[in-house]
Parts: sequence; C-alpha cells; structure tokens
Amino acid sequence: MKLLFDQNLSPSLVTRLNDVFPDSTHVQQVQLDCASDEHVWEHARVHNFVIVTKDEDFNNLSVMRGSPPKVVWLQIGNCTTEAVETLFRKRCIEIEAFEGDPTVGTLVLV
Repeated sequence: MKLLFDQNLSPSLVTRLNDVFPDSTHVQQVQLDCASDEHVWEHARVHNFVIVTKDEDFNNLSVMRGSPPKVVWLQIGNCTTEAVETLFRKRCIEIEAFEGDPTVGTLVLV
C-alpha cells in the first residue's frame, strides 16, 4: 500500500512509516506541494496512491468522483507527527483492509 501524504502533514512521516507503508511519499517529494487538489488527486490516481490528509476537500472529491484514489482523512486536530505515526501503526491492519474494500472511498481516522 502506497500512501501520498498531503501538504498538511509532515514529510518525515514517509521515513517514519517506511517499515509498514513502503513506497509511500509526500507531495513535496513529487513536486506537488503547491499543486491544486485536482493535480494531487490525478497523481494519486495514476500512480496508485492512497491520499492521506487532514483536509475535507479530498473526501469531497471522493464522494463526487468515487475511487481510485482512496482517501484516509485524519480528523485528529493539531497534534505531533509522533501522534500521527502512532495512529497509523495502531490502525495499520484497518488501513490495509480499507485499501482492498471496493465499497469504501474514504477512511476517517479519529
């Protein structure tokens, strides 16, 4: 499973979670840090990424367009990068199952 971390998340999550989500990247690493949501969405779709964001906009795109790409929407407020990492490690099995479920386009993590 490849994750594409949105601009509102730390780029360090890529290396911090590499052991459980290899081949993931951050929008900065693919020169999309200033791109529109549309461009990020298309990049994720073409390259088989799951978008990880704190932004409702990607959920709205998922509702309108369906998936792929799928969206992991973090509704955890302001928190440390360590807290985000911990959340992904604790919910790793659920996140991986979400990728394979064709009936769900957005996974909300709180």
